Amino acid sequence: MSVIDSRVVNIDELSLEHFSAVGGKFESDAVRVGPLVGAKDLGYSYDVVQPGKVSCPFHSHRAEEEMFFIVRGEGTLRYGAETRRIRAGDFICCPTGGPETAHQIINDSAAELAYISVSTMMPAEVCEYPDSGKVGAFGGSGEARLRHMTERASAVDYWKGES
Repeated sequence: MSVIDSRVVNIDELSLEHFSAVGGKFESDAVRVGPLVGAKDLGYSYDVVQPGKVSCPFHSHRAEEEMFFIVRGEGTLRYGAETRRIRAGDFICCPTGGPETAHQIINDSAAELAYISVSTMMPAEVCEYPDSGKVGAFGGSGEARLRHMTERASAVDYWKGES
């Protein structure tokens, strides 16, 4: 395989993995494409979401910018306090921020919704989940990777436990 061939993959060649959580409320067939093409600083994913489903909770990013390209189908984008219809051909920009940039793609149509997501890959990230009041902290890689979810209301003082 040539170097250029190792940097190219077609959607038709992707092996999607099925994901389901919370009794099937969150569900998609997806694959992380970035590792397949040798991406270093950007994450690429391809998701196919069935009618009536969403692939992830409503969330915002403090460190990573994310964008979506709708490949086929239509649905609804939740963004901050607003919603709007989306369809094949739409580009969606989700810059860093708090609840005002929280986003979620919902397939409320009668057909599959497929999209590509691209995000900056930062060494550390904090995500907020306005619907559930959670905060997630993520960082590192491999066995040293940190992934910690907590409820926003369970915050402690900076000095707690220090002698």
